[in-house]
Amino acid sequence: MAKVDLQQRDRRGEWLPDPLPAPSPLFSWPLRLLPALRAVAGDYWPYGWLFVALAVVSWLWFTPDLSRTGTFALGWIAEIYARNLVLMVVLYGGGHLRLYVQRAQDLRYKFSNRWPSADNRTFLFRNQTRDNMFWTLVSGGLIWTGYEALTLWLYANGVLPLVTLAQHPVYFVLLMLAVPWMRTLHFYWAHRLTHWKPLYKHAHYLHHKNVNPGPWSGLSMHPIEHLLYFSGVLLHWIIPSHPLHAIFHLLHAGIAPIPGHIGFFKVEVGKERAIQNGGYFHYLHHKYFDCNYGGEGVPLDKWFGSFFDGSASSEAEMTARRQRLRAKRGAAAGSG
Repeated sequence: MAKVDLQQRDRRGEWLPDPLPAPSPLFSWPLRLLPALRAVAGDYWPYGWLFVALAVVSWLWFTPDLSRTGTFALGWIAEIYARNLVLMVVLYGGGHLRLYVQRAQDLRYKFSNRWPSADNRTFLFRNQTRDNMFWTLVSGGLIWTGYEALTLWLYANGVLPLVTLAQHPVYFVLLMLAVPWMRTLHFYWAHRLTHWKPLYKHAHYLHHKNVNPGPWSGLSMHPIEHLLYFSGVLLHWIIPSHPLHAIFHLLHAGIAPIPGHIGFFKVEVGKERAIQNGGYFHYLHHKYFDCNYGGEGVPLDKWFGSFFDGSASSEAEMTARRQRLRAKRGAAAGSG
């Protein structure tokens, strides 16, 4: 945790975090061991370990036994959907209640100095939060549950090889730790795909209505995008895994968008302390559209030229990149 500091906003009223986003030192060369280890630890604290704990609790006490999932039945599938709904309502709703309804810390550490739209015909029900809740709980919850139910059915019927903790403890634990990295890689490429013009026009545009995102914006997507977004669990149809790994993968996809969309750099805890939330990297994607498609843990955006940290120098680079792309498209149109 870090002490609550003073407001720091630019001329537009936007919060400027310190430090700005930077590529992970884990992938820098020569490798600096201590910064790399701190970066890895930071990827799991505080949220990573919370997600692991929620996955373990979900598997042990709130997932139907595989003896039931071998045959499709509305009862056990509904149980999974109910569990996922509770997770989303408590976690997404809890963040929204504290920061956007109670406004417990007002605009302190909020990236934008505006609140979500409450009367905007762009959104269902003319309300950004209600629109986001609908797409999250209905489309997101159902497709998350659908992937999970199908995966459990495959495990129960012996279609997928099941690796247990007792048989392969080291592999089991390492695969659990690898899930967030697998998620990051899959998210980058799936996200880039949704920016392909036909998919953006028919699906991803819905998520990008949230120029000023809030907690409920993270999973507010078109069903087509939800199908792509949660498809990362298919990796566990190829890699020998345990149902817990698949549940963790889906749960991570289902609730990890909260920090990236909550809209605050820090969340205050008490009067003198605040937990650093991050989220600025993805906030810039919502604001500028054509940058920061992935996460900070794996610097794919740096490698593929779409990294943007919000600084003046980075903005100049992004402007130059856009000009080059426009020139290239203009030349291609002229030659056609």
